[in-house]
Amino acid sequence: MEGLTLNLLLASAGVAFVHVLAGPDHTVPFVMLARAQRWSGVKTFWVTLFCGVGHVFSSLLLGLLGLALGAGLAHVTALEEVRGSVAAWGLVAFGLAYAVWGTRRALVHHHRLALHAHDHHVHIHRRGTDPHQHQNGHSSPLTFWSLFLIFAFGPCEPLIPLFMVPASRGRWDVAAAAGAVFSLVTLVTMVTAVLLLRAGVERLPLAGLERWSHALAGSVIALSGLAVLFLGL
Repeated sequence: MEGLTLNLLLASAGVAFVHVLAGPDHTVPFVMLARAQRWSGVKTFWVTLFCGVGHVFSSLLLGLLGLALGAGLAHVTALEEVRGSVAAWGLVAFGLAYAVWGTRRALVHHHRLALHAHDHHVHIHRRGTDPHQHQNGHSSPLTFWSLFLIFAFGPCEPLIPLFMVPASRGRWDVAAAAGAVFSLVTLVTMVTAVLLLRAGVERLPLAGLERWSHALAGSVIALSGLAVLFLGL
């Protein structure tokens, strides 16, 4: 039994690692928004972490609810698949809405000078620049909460059997350990991958596309959602 438990924990870690890296929806939205909105590394870390927590714990809660109601693994897995489709479409809708907003923003600020005030300082941005592309960046709470809700609704399908099978057999200690390992590896992998990709994107020569950074970010986010839906990533 101890060897079986160890194998289950190793499987949980491996599946969690592959699950994150194989799904562009786990990293792309954070990398693109961090670049477009000039998030600091610290802010990128916290946004990714909180969304990741919502992502894994929603599946754990669903698994617990399924066990409490006597639902079988097949029923909970089917529900997770439905949640996955809804969350992916939500990511597509979020990306498209953000792309439209970014396009409008780029066009508006391309055709006029804009007075802009921040930190008790008023200045004029030249034509074609984005008045909010300052070093420290900014972010609307709506952006964070939209992402959080999408990720909280999005399932961790591989976690369900790893958690529910031992729990249904009375091995709550093994189920808790598998859930903890899967959750920890998922969060560490998400945060690490996002920060590494963010650092790489920051090195790309994208200054000429700065005005279109929001529109580009939204488009890529929408494409990542479509990849999940139609390519099974």
